[in-house]
Amino acid sequence: MRVCSALVVATALLCIPAAAQQRTVPASQAEIQLSYSPLVKQVTPAVVNVYASRVVAQRPRGFPFDDPLFQEFFGGQMNMPRERLQRSLGSGVLVGEEGIVVTNNHVIQGMTDVRISLVDQREFDVDVVLTDPVSDIAVLKVRDGKGKFPVVPLVNGDGVEVGDIVLAIGNPYGLGQSVSQGIVSAIRRIQKKGGEQAVYLQTDAAINQGNSGGALIDMKGNLLGINTLIYTKTGGSDGIGFAVPASIVKLVLAAARNGDKVVRRPWIGADLQAVTREIAESMGLDRPFGALVAEVDKDSPAARAGLKPGDIVTAVEDKPVEDPTALTYQVTIRPIGSKAVLHILRQGKETTLNLPVDSAPETVPRDERLIGGKGPFSGAKVVNVSPAVAQEIGLDGSLSGVLILDIENGSVADRVGLEKGDRVLMLNDQKIDSVNTLASASEASEKLWKVTIQRGGQVVTRMFRF
Repeated sequence: MRVCSALVVATALLCIPAAAQQRTVPASQAEIQLSYSPLVKQVTPAVVNVYASRVVAQRPRGFPFDDPLFQEFFGGQMNMPRERLQRSLGSGVLVGEEGIVVTNNHVIQGMTDVRISLVDQREFDVDVVLTDPVSDIAVLKVRDGKGKFPVVPLVNGDGVEVGDIVLAIGNPYGLGQSVSQGIVSAIRRIQKKGGEQAVYLQTDAAINQGNSGGALIDMKGNLLGINTLIYTKTGGSDGIGFAVPASIVKLVLAAARNGDKVVRRPWIGADLQAVTREIAESMGLDRPFGALVAEVDKDSPAARAGLKPGDIVTAVEDKPVEDPTALTYQVTIRPIGSKAVLHILRQGKETTLNLPVDSAPETVPRDERLIGGKGPFSGAKVVNVSPAVAQEIGLDGSLSGVLILDIENGSVADRVGLEKGDRVLMLNDQKIDSVNTLASASEASEKLWKVTIQRGGQVVTRMFRF
């Protein structure tokens, strides 16, 4: 085995025949002293700072502005809204030579003016092409850019393994471009919040405020993921950071380049459950693994593939399925219109099925609207739920009915404690099966309101008096 003449990174220390490539650790003191500098110089020109801002109106609060006597004396003039500039700071990565940038959705969400700056001090205005709240990825496009921009190549990410060395590059705390080094701590972490589900790579490379949207790269200079969030008890990096995998970034990027308004994700059309130890023992399995099919939606891809309740999906192609989230992820990253080969256990026997990779359909009109009236849902933005809507906002299972998409700050719905992701079941004992039904029921002049919602898998009923 010969020593490479051009050492690029610490993990590429030895030239090995392509058919026998393997990961190695430093074998000498000289190898330990090697530098990441060439790799950093290769990648940093394509990592940008993202600056976003908007003007918001803010009313003065607190004493004496909230005092009715003060407001009456001054005729409301002292309580007029005042404009304030709200700013957001983050990072981004150039992935298209024509000036295509990917960053986090939360960096630019709600902002009206977005700019990027490169490491060579050039600055550009950018347009927001597509946002995807589920993955927290946004795609930007340089406005009036000339020439070709440097890029970081995207990889599929299937080859990444726990323990691989990675670099995180971004703009922490607005200090300027910084680099931190670590390893991949986990390859599939699932986070759920407000009914949404996302898949992340976990790393111990330092990620802090301002790193959001920056690059997580491998030792070949490929983009493994977009740094997104951290788990912290101190507000700073505690060594647990998360990045959106490149496979998900590619999904959003493809939708943006296709001119789509939303990201169309594959839909399985089945309720899935984890295989517990008890279920594994009852089926003669030596350990709990796989995704148990609990229910199959009519006319869904799962139904067309021939999946049945009681089946256990153990693998997709050659990728093992340890739990339902692994199955969902493996199907999600496949192109719509293709097929996924599912390996299943049915009544103790192994077989394979071909799952059509199709997008979720619109089975009912969306009818997004802001609820008015005097009831508890005043100020809630709601939508009719279809498989397509459920996919877009990251809901599990087969849902129907009416879902709260957003809540206006300070509205009645906000004050009574309704939340984004709540599914509306009943209002004053009337079943709510559509947005139109909820809007009509909310127009009633009632003093006592009875609300039944589903939140986090639990049904809750509350009474409100106005």
